[in-house]
Order: sequence, then structure tokens, then C-alpha cells
Amino acid sequence: MNRFTRRLLYIALAIAATLLIGTAGFVVIEGYPPFDAFYMTLITMTTVGYSEVHPLSQAGRVFNSFLIIFGVTTIFAAVGVMAQSIIEMEFGDVIGKRRNKRMIDKLKDHYIICGYGRVGRGAAAELQHAGVPFVVVDVRPERVEAAIHGGLLAVAADSTRDETLRLLGVEKARGLVAALATDADNLFVLLSAKGLNPNIYVATRAAEEGAEEKMRRAGANAVFAPYSITGHRLAQSLLRPHVVQFLDFTTKDIGIDVEIEQVRVAEASPADSKTIRELQLGRDIGIIVLAIRERDGSMRFNPPADTAVHGGDYLIAMGRQENLRALESLLAESRGART
Repeated sequence: MNRFTRRLLYIALAIAATLLIGTAGFVVIEGYPPFDAFYMTLITMTTVGYSEVHPLSQAGRVFNSFLIIFGVTTIFAAVGVMAQSIIEMEFGDVIGKRRNKRMIDKLKDHYIICGYGRVGRGAAAELQHAGVPFVVVDVRPERVEAAIHGGLLAVAADSTRDETLRLLGVEKARGLVAALATDADNLFVLLSAKGLNPNIYVATRAAEEGAEEKMRRAGANAVFAPYSITGHRLAQSLLRPHVVQFLDFTTKDIGIDVEIEQVRVAEASPADSKTIRELQLGRDIGIIVLAIRERDGSMRFNPPADTAVHGGDYLIAMGRQENLRALESLLAESRGART
């Protein structure tokens, strides 16, 4: 049931309730016949100015006074709601587009999801769970409507066009997900996004064999082949079910409050050049360092306790959400360095 239908239902219920109460009141208090009581209630609510059907007693006039207040208020409210609904039906698209544009103009360091199919919906759900700002764009209006009903910021437009990406603030965006139906469209979006913002991080899907390498040559930072990944996970679930279960625990919202996060060491962080042992990350914060991605791009897995961390490194850490936030604070830039 859409919002307009709900409003009509509420209006009808309010008017029907007023008519029922008024009719019953005149029947009980004044002894009116049911039709006369209904007619008296109707002319009272609509303020047409006709005289009383039958003379009213003192109690009847008191009841009618309250009926006038309640009935007229109900009618006026119904007229107002109907007028608002009609205006929204006529100008809702214009108002919605202006509101979306204002919200998009305020975005910075956000993410863009191109395509709201099954892959796009999965990406949107993960970004929404992470609490980061993002906008969805799809050429199909019904998908955009579904995204808006889900509480997302969404735009109906062709994401392969440069003007659409500019509208979505691609120059200020941190990342983009290309999840369109064809590899050609995803490649087009990739090239357009990189042309408008060379520093944007682009993750794209590749459906056809051989498309993955082409996407990487075109500048994609991450390429995922859904069919290949699904096949790999299916086989892994047979060969190493406990490993797959562990990965699900740490990468999906399935009830356990443990996540894997990447946390950057700020250049002027107090933790710069200190070892993992000196930081006491496990004892004081309660997280496990799985790996360190060093500034030169190399990855050091299961680093020993005497490994030093440096500004620009990323710690791949596992722990509860509040512990990971504490780690971010520890590795952030010191207040003295900011000032």
C-alpha cells in the first residue's frame, strides 16, 4: 500500500468515525430516527447552514457543539491532506529531484554505486551497514524507487554518461562500484570515472572470461568475477568448511560482533616506528593483527611482535567493532601534530 492510498484510507476512516459518533449521539441523546441523525451529523460537519432537523435539547446542543469542533476539524484536515497529496502527485518528481540534488551536492568522500541489480544491492547493503555516505544510480526507475523505499539516496540516470557522474560528485568521491549488466558498460563507467577523477578507487564486476585483465589495464583497482568467485567459494566450502565459516563470521553480518578492518597509521601518529609488542594491541585493545600492508605495497602476513609499524602503513586487524575504533584512535594523528 503506497503513501497516497494510506492517506485516503485514514481520511475515510476519520470521516466515517465522525459520522458514526454523531449519528449514534443524536439517536441516543435526542431520540432522532437513524436517518435524521445521520443527516443532522452530515450538515453539521459540512457547515452548510441548514436548520436543525428537530429542535435540540440542552444536552443535544452541548453534544452538537463538540461535534461541530471535531467534525469541521476532520473535514478541513481531509481537504488539506487531499490537497497535499495532489500537489505531491503533480510535483513530487520535481521536489524529489531537487532534494536529491541538494543532498548529493553536500556529499564528500562518498561512494557511488552504478547499477542496483543483485550485485549493486549487495554492495549497497554492505556500505549501509558500514555507515558510510553513498549514492545509487540506475537507469531503471523501478530499481531507483526500490532503493529510495529502502532509505537510500538514489538517482535515475545513465551512469555511463559523464554528466551523470559529475552530478553524483565523482570528482569528490572516494570510490565507485561498477555493477552494471554488461562488461562493456562497466568498462565505460570505469574509463569515465578515472578520466574525471584519476584518484578514485573503482571496483567493478566482470562477467565474461578475459574481461578481468582488460578492466585492470583500464585502471580498475579491484575486479570481481561473480561466477568465478562463487565457484571458488563452493569448492572451498566442501574442502575447507571451517575456513569458509570463519570468513563468513568476519565478513558478514550474521550475528557475531567480530570484523576484519584495515586501519591506516597516520604519518604523525604516536605509534609511528613502534613495534606491535610495544603497542600491546592484543592486551590493551583486544585486537589481532593479521597482516600489515606497508607503504611500498608489500603485504606482511602474521607479523611477529617485534615488527615496527610506520606512517602510511595499513594494519589488517580483527576484533570487535568498538576495539577497532579504539585502534583507529591510537593510530590517528596526534593532536599536537594537527595544531
